[in-house]
Parts: sequence; C-alpha cells; structure tokens
Amino acid sequence: MTTTSAKPSLGAPSGISPRLATLLRYCAVSGVATGTSLVTLGILVGIVGTNATLANVVATAVGTVPSFELNRRWVWAQQGRRSLVRQVIPFSALSFAGLVLSTLAVKVAADHTASLGRGWHTLAVEAANVAAYGILWVLQFVILDRVLFTGPGRRRPVE
Repeated sequence: MTTTSAKPSLGAPSGISPRLATLLRYCAVSGVATGTSLVTLGILVGIVGTNATLANVVATAVGTVPSFELNRRWVWAQQGRRSLVRQVIPFSALSFAGLVLSTLAVKVAADHTASLGRGWHTLAVEAANVAAYGILWVLQFVILDRVLFTGPGRRRPVE
C-alpha cells in the first residue's frame, strides 16, 4: 500500500465523480465571473450612463481576471507559474471571442431598447450579455479542460 500526503479535495463533496466536481467548480467560477461582469455592466450602463458597448468591454475585462485565476487554481488545480503561451494567451483569446460576441449582442439590445426607460434598457443589455456568454460556456469548458489546464503542475483532486 502506497501512502501519499493529503491533498486538498478542492471542494468536491464525497461520492461524486472528479469530472462532476470539476464541472461544479467551473459553474461556481462562472457565477463569480458573470456576477462581477454584470455588476460592473449594470453600474456603468444603469447608473453612470456609459455607452453600452464601451461598458461591456470594461465589464468583460473586469470579469476575466477572477475567471482566469479561479479556473486555473481552483477548478483545474494548476500550481506554479502561469504559462503565457500555453495558458494566458489562449484564455485571453477565448475571453476576446466572448467579448466580440457579447459586444455585438449588447449593441443590438442597446439599439433596440434605447427608447425604453433606463431600467429596461439595462436589463436588456445584461440579458444580451448573459445569452452571448451562455453560448460559449460549454465550448470554453472543453477547451480549458482538454487543452489549457492539463499537463505538468495540475493536481488531480482526491476522490
């Protein structure tokens, strides 16, 4: 019998598969990143009155930072230094794709709701943002799991 030092379970409840635990952590991180972006977007559009397209760019940038770090460290248990070429640049490219798609959706929503009150306008802009990112959510999980956060430095959660 081989003994190993105790490793953190990364928040996985006992009795669930490692893949499901990873997916649940990914969902939680997505919630944090989405919440961060939506609060930023809501403040900029609804309170400050910033142009929705510009506000979406800022909100996406703000939400990307916790998303990268939480995905890297908590969801996929990456240790050590970040790889600029293997992790940061591809993650940024995924974020940029999301930014382009969400900005187009936000622009369409903003243009169609400009005559409504600020509350409805803000709600439409935020709904467009969520819908656009929802489309990319599954694809991003597969890419992060199979490409970006694999290999050396990845701890596997204990079962």
